[in-house]
Amino acid sequence: MAILTSRTGFSRFLTIISVLSLVLLHASGVHAQEIKDWQLGFQQPVTPVMEQLEGLHDLLLVVITGITLFVMGLLGYTCWRFSAKRNPVPSKTTHNTMIEVIWTVIPALILVVVAIPTFKLLYYMNSEPEADMTLKVIGHQWYWEYEYPEHGIRFDSYLVEEKDLKPGQPRLLDVDNHIVVPVDTTVRVLITAADVIHAFTMPAFGIKTDAVPGHLNQTWFRAEKTGTYRGQCSELCGVRHGYMPIVIDVVGKEEYAQWLAEHKPAAAAPEVAAPETVTQ
Repeated sequence: MAILTSRTGFSRFLTIISVLSLVLLHASGVHAQEIKDWQLGFQQPVTPVMEQLEGLHDLLLVVITGITLFVMGLLGYTCWRFSAKRNPVPSKTTHNTMIEVIWTVIPALILVVVAIPTFKLLYYMNSEPEADMTLKVIGHQWYWEYEYPEHGIRFDSYLVEEKDLKPGQPRLLDVDNHIVVPVDTTVRVLITAADVIHAFTMPAFGIKTDAVPGHLNQTWFRAEKTGTYRGQCSELCGVRHGYMPIVIDVVGKEEYAQWLAEHKPAAAAPEVAAPETVTQ
C-alpha cells in the first residue's frame, strides 16, 4: 500500500484507524438497550452511578484519543521535518529546558483533569444515601441466595439450563427466580458468600462487589427505569463460575407490592396452650 511507504503516511494511517475505532465504538453499542451479539461498549445506564461511570469513561476516551492523535502527529512531523534529506546535518542539542518543562507540566495537568471527576465519583459511589429497602445476597457454589430481611422472604436462584430454555430466554443469562425491586427506590445491598469468593455484578447498575465468606460487603443502587437487567458472577469461583447469572426485574411500585404479597411467608399459626390436667 502506498500509504505505508513513508513514516508520515503510516502515522496518517494510524490516525484514521483510531478515529474510525472511536466512531464504531459509539455507534455500535454504547447505548444498547439489551445485550447483543458482537456488542461493544456499555449497556444503557439505569442508575445515577452508572450514568456517571459512563460519563467518566467518555471523558477518558476523549483525553486518550487527544493524546494519541497529538503524539502521532508530532511523531509524523518529526519524521518529516528531521529526515536525513531535509536535515543532512543533525542537531547536537541534548537538552531543552522549555520542552522538558512542557512535557512535565502538561501530563501533570492531564492527571488533575482525570483525577478530579474520578475522586468525586468514588466519593459518590461510597457515600450511600438513606435506603428504602435492603436486599441480602449470598453467593454459593454455584448459585445465588437472596433475602429480603424486612419481609422475611428468602429464595435461591439457579441457572436455567440450556435444555430447559424457553423462547426469549438468553442462554447462560437467565435464572429460575429473579430479584424483584421497585423503580425509583434506593436499595441497600448486603453481600457475602457461604464458601468461596464470588462477585455480584450488574453492569447496567454500575455495581460490582465481592462476596467474601465471613465478611459483609455493602453497595447500593437506585434503578430509574423498569425492565429486566442481567449480570453474572465476576470472580473466578470454581468449575461452574460461568453458570451463576444474576437477573433483576425492576417493576412499578404497585407491581412490587403485589409481588411482596404473593411471596411473603404465611404467618405462623399461634401456639395453643396444652389443656391443664385436672387431678382428683
